[in-house]
Amino acid sequence: MRRIVFPIALLALAACGGKHVSFTGDLRYGKTAEEDYQSGIDEMKAESWPEAVKFFEHVKTKYPFSQYAALSDLRIADTKFKQERYLEAADAYDGFSKLHPTHDEVDYAEYRAGVARFKDAPGDWLLFPPSFEKDQRQLVKAVESLKTFVQKRPQSKYAPDAQKLLGEAEARLAAHEWYVADFYYKRKRWAGAAGRLQGLVDKYPDSKHDVQALFRLAEAYQKMDERTRAQRALQQLIARHPQDPRRPEAEQLLAKLR
Repeated sequence: MRRIVFPIALLALAACGGKHVSFTGDLRYGKTAEEDYQSGIDEMKAESWPEAVKFFEHVKTKYPFSQYAALSDLRIADTKFKQERYLEAADAYDGFSKLHPTHDEVDYAEYRAGVARFKDAPGDWLLFPPSFEKDQRQLVKAVESLKTFVQKRPQSKYAPDAQKLLGEAEARLAAHEWYVADFYYKRKRWAGAAGRLQGLVDKYPDSKHDVQALFRLAEAYQKMDERTRAQRALQQLIARHPQDPRRPEAEQLLAKLR
């Protein structure tokens, strides 16, 4: 029995090793920065995150002035992202951008920082409250990050994806504002409703809630005896949505307020 188990044990230990890692767990470093960087890439592809990071850290330490040192910084951020450690990844991408502002891949780092923050924000999961009921602080940071990227680097190959993700993030924030405004509106707390609705129509004029939000905003201001503000809300509705079926209703209400 021992003669059978011993070879099997050796095979099990050998299986723990790989192309770049021995069965005892020691890394097999190469002779150049490029070799070690590629070893880190290989370990990433194998989802061997600790080993990948060790290779990248080795490149940074042993070859600090090579092109692969900067790339290793970026790949470390990627390993954090792939492990869904999104806040850490965002910080790592930001760090890369600050250290290497003229690097060929700085636009990638800036874009991924926004994506990481978006992914860290609350999402919609079965049996859990919808995302618009949850804390939106990380989503706000994602919007800021993505908006800055789109404005700063409109020619980047990542700009279209960033713009699309920005639209999704803003739609979720608009849904949150609508949710809170609706809470106040249904309880006839007009000042609270007006504050949230005003923020909604100012920040997210293209949201699906815009027409209804402007109507409710006009009503809230009317209840507060703020006739001028109520008129302004209706004028905005007419100007923004000239083809909307509710435009005649808005015009009639506006005429009554004059």
